Amino acid sequence: MSLFESLAALSLALALLPLSMALINLPFYRRPRATAPEGTGVSVLIPARDEEATIAAAVEAALASRGVELEVVVLDDHSADRTAAIVEAIAARDPRVRLVQAPPLPKGWSGKQHACHVLAGLARHDLLLFQDADVRLAPDAVRRAAGTLLARGADLVSGFPREETGTLAEGLVIPLIHFLLLGFLPMAGMRWTRHPGFAAACGQLILVRREAYARAGGHAAIRASLHDGVTLPRAFRRAGRVTDLFDATDAARCRMYRGWAEVWAGFSKNATEGMATPVALPVWTLLLFGGQVLPWLLLLAAALLPVQGEAVTLAALAAGAGIALRLLLALRYRQSLAGALLHPLGVLVMLAIQWTALADSLRGRSSTWRGRAYTTR
Repeated sequence: MSLFESLAALSLALALLPLSMALINLPFYRRPRATAPEGTGVSVLIPARDEEATIAAAVEAALASRGVELEVVVLDDHSADRTAAIVEAIAARDPRVRLVQAPPLPKGWSGKQHACHVLAGLARHDLLLFQDADVRLAPDAVRRAAGTLLARGADLVSGFPREETGTLAEGLVIPLIHFLLLGFLPMAGMRWTRHPGFAAACGQLILVRREAYARAGGHAAIRASLHDGVTLPRAFRRAGRVTDLFDATDAARCRMYRGWAEVWAGFSKNATEGMATPVALPVWTLLLFGGQVLPWLLLLAAALLPVQGEAVTLAALAAGAGIALRLLLALRYRQSLAGALLHPLGVLVMLAIQWTALADSLRGRSSTWRGRAYTTR
């Protein structure tokens, strides 16, 4: 077997892995159907720092929730804009809203984890829904999320909202969240075991039971983390608690970043708590570059060199498998079709972000988010 044929066979195997895993995972990753009993109490907790462009819509959407006894608590985390004034105006006409000023950020804490820790202590209900300030809930989202938690006997449930994108940079990279989640996390293992290695959540939307949250250590257990979507469910699982996921495409929407600069900074800030570690990133590079980029390079080489036969067929099948999965996810989760068709480029950008973040971490460089600098290790 020639080198070209060996590389083509390897690329096909690596491309079929996430495609097969995603097809197996889809029945496990469903939209919430259960609803909590009428009047179930839920505290919606929103940390906000310089969110004047998004906070009103987030609060108003939460207040439109149906079938639950609701309070909305917003923590103004030392905003330098009109965030606090906007929430105060809403609170003046709706007693379900409370605005609280954040205390000074203690040493060793990241801003969001400290804000969520403070919010949890202010909540009145036993179900705590932590949501980002750029999330818009559907009117039935809170009741369905609570119903999912109760029906599955879970202590933490999380949903990935519909991730809205407006620029090519967003469309290339942000939908890879679903690609990585469904293509590489065995959801049967997540559902049937409590091992921390199967933990996953979306930090934009996390619902917990107060008692389980306290026993797991809450956000204090992950105080220095910038990636609560990974570290909080792991803390729950280490405490023997059940975590689960649901598809929140029709329950919430969010535009997490705007433009190239925010995409790069946003994915960089917590990369070293996910893919960008010295051990994990080479493996991820093999899986992603080998299965999603290499097939296209082989097809390009075949067009320029006298390569024919089975090797070209294998490379074409590998390329088709990657694009087919991205198109499937784009249609199912209402993602950018342009981003799906340019999937290999998106993978290259994601890998570039991860390798840059790892290099910066090894050099002790700080990442900046919301005006605060964090040194990653």
